[in-house]
Amino acid sequence: MSKDPYILAVNPGSTSTKFAIFQGERLIFKESIKHKDEELSRFSTVANQLDYRFNLLTKELDKHQFSLGQLKAVVGRGGFVKPLPSGTYLIDEAMIEHVKTAKYGEHASNLGPMIAYKLSKHLKIPAYIVDPVVVDELEDVARLSGIPELERKSHVHALNIKAVSRTVAEQLGKKYNEYNFVVAHLGGGISVVAHRKGRIVDVNNANNEGPYSPERAGGLPAFQLVQLCYSRRYTEKEMLTKLAKEGGFYAYLGTRNAMQVEEQAKKGDKRAKLVLDGMIYQVAKEIGAMAAVLDGEVDGIILTGGLSYSEYIVQKVKKKVAFISSIYVVPGEEELEALAHGALRIINGKEQAIKYSESI
Repeated sequence: MSKDPYILAVNPGSTSTKFAIFQGERLIFKESIKHKDEELSRFSTVANQLDYRFNLLTKELDKHQFSLGQLKAVVGRGGFVKPLPSGTYLIDEAMIEHVKTAKYGEHASNLGPMIAYKLSKHLKIPAYIVDPVVVDELEDVARLSGIPELERKSHVHALNIKAVSRTVAEQLGKKYNEYNFVVAHLGGGISVVAHRKGRIVDVNNANNEGPYSPERAGGLPAFQLVQLCYSRRYTEKEMLTKLAKEGGFYAYLGTRNAMQVEEQAKKGDKRAKLVLDGMIYQVAKEIGAMAAVLDGEVDGIILTGGLSYSEYIVQKVKKKVAFISSIYVVPGEEELEALAHGALRIINGKEQAIKYSESI
């Protein structure tokens, strides 16, 4: 009988709670609990959703007749904690206080550590987060924006970017921290990073810089943005929503569905094709910029995220950036797997867990 440990991975999103049970690296089962807007609207803050989501999760686990007593560890998607280097962090009271009060920002992923910690306290097992969205390994020069009050921040799809970088490094036959990669995570938000010897040394903040995406506006002309903000047409909240949720494809075409936009483009819709090609154009420009950050010493360009399933998008990006380096496509977001693998590296002694309270 296998002695590989059982691990529960939990990934809360804005409208779903995804979870999976792994035995070692082997997936046992995976589920996604959908949440209706009217259900979540009952809660004034993300933190107030804890008991609601926790109870749904344990009920689903019961349906699979999985005994929680078998678990060796539980790992949650890391939310907006204090900016940290990448790694696997032991969840403690300090982290829970920060996500509960949304000290560094409110997001559904803040529930990842909260759910994991609540379950771990009951089972008396360790709880971890892995490579949260606030992973910050920027070089000092990358923090400068041109205005001291506006320091550039690292908000990045670190979990998936680190995971696919390890995958490609393994394929190439060396250790993960021996390579320089430019990695483009293409999804609802887009992160393009310069990945030097295992560290993300620069990235467009996926919420407000870089390429536009199916719903995010990306980098904008600063003067015109300021004028729009002071035009009295929108409140501050409306402007922030416009930038993060109603930009990109949605702003131009009224849809966030990239497959739909691509189909319209293929059927001859010139507007849809222009908007789709515009995003690809900006992604390619950002890849070129990150190659410059690495002084042109690029061992590979990695395309990942949900949009990397599109042959049209991938081929168009390849055409523009293939002169820089070899291109590797790892489509999708295997975030639950990445969470479980992070916890497994700790259990197997390949890495040391970092205590959050000590890191701050």
